[in-house]
Amino acid sequence: MHAAPTLGIGQLALAAALMGVNVVLSLFFSLGLGRDLVVASLRMTIQLLLVGYVLTWIFAQGQPVPVLVAASAMAIAAGIAAVDRTKRRFRGIYWQSTVAIMGAAFGVTALALVGILQIRPWYDAQLAIPLLGMVLGNALTAVSLALDRFTGTLVTERAQVETLLALGASRWEAAHGAIRETLRVAMIPTLNTMAVMGVVSLPGMMTGQILAGAAPTTAVGYQIVIMFMIASASALGTLAIVLLAFRALFDARDRLRLDRLSSSGP
Repeated sequence: MHAAPTLGIGQLALAAALMGVNVVLSLFFSLGLGRDLVVASLRMTIQLLLVGYVLTWIFAQGQPVPVLVAASAMAIAAGIAAVDRTKRRFRGIYWQSTVAIMGAAFGVTALALVGILQIRPWYDAQLAIPLLGMVLGNALTAVSLALDRFTGTLVTERAQVETLLALGASRWEAAHGAIRETLRVAMIPTLNTMAVMGVVSLPGMMTGQILAGAAPTTAVGYQIVIMFMIASASALGTLAIVLLAFRALFDARDRLRLDRLSSSGP
C-alpha cells in the first residue's frame, strides 16, 4: 500500500486552476462572485500554508505547552466564528460561545485520547490537534445553529412565551419548547452526516488516512471514533450554549428580556 505523494508548487497551481470553472460561471451568469472567489482562494491557501508551517514546528517540539496554546487559539477562533454567523447577539455572547465550544470539544477530545485511543503521551500533537480540529469545526456549526435558532424562536414566539410567564409559568417552563426545538435542530446535521457516511460519502479523516497509506479497516475504526466524538461534543456544546443564552435572556424575576438582544447587521 502506497502513501500519497508529496505535492509540489506546480501541482498546487494546477489544482488552483480548477477554480477557473467557478470564475467562468460567475462571469457568464453575472453572479458577481469572481472577486470573492479569487480572494477566498488566496485566503484559504495562505491560511493553510501558514498552518502547515506552524503545525510542523509544534510537532517537532514534542511538548504539551505548544499543543495547549494551539488548541486554545483554535477554540477561541471557533467561539468567535460561531457568533459571527448568527443574526442576533446579546452581552457576553462571545465568551459564552467560546466556553461552550471549548468545554465540549476539550472534554470529549481528552476522553478519546486518554480513554479510548489510549495515546501516550496524551499531548501527541500529530493526533491531538487534528482530532480536536475536527471536533471544534462541527461543534462550531452546532453552536451557531443553536444560537440562531434559540434567539429567533424567542423573538417569533414572544407572545406565547410571555403569556405563559403571565399565567404563572417559570422561565424554564416558558422556554422549554424553544430549548427542546433548538437542541433537535442543532443535532440534525450530525445525524444526517452519520446516516449516509460510507454510502454516499467517504469522510475526511478516513480518506486522509487511506491516502497516507493506512489500511482501510484502520481508517474506518478511527472514523467511527471521530464521528461519535463529533456527535457528543456537538450535543454538549449545544446544550451549554442554550443554557447560557437562556440565563442571559431571562432574568431572575422570570421575565423575558429581548431588550438584551441586538441585531448583528443587515
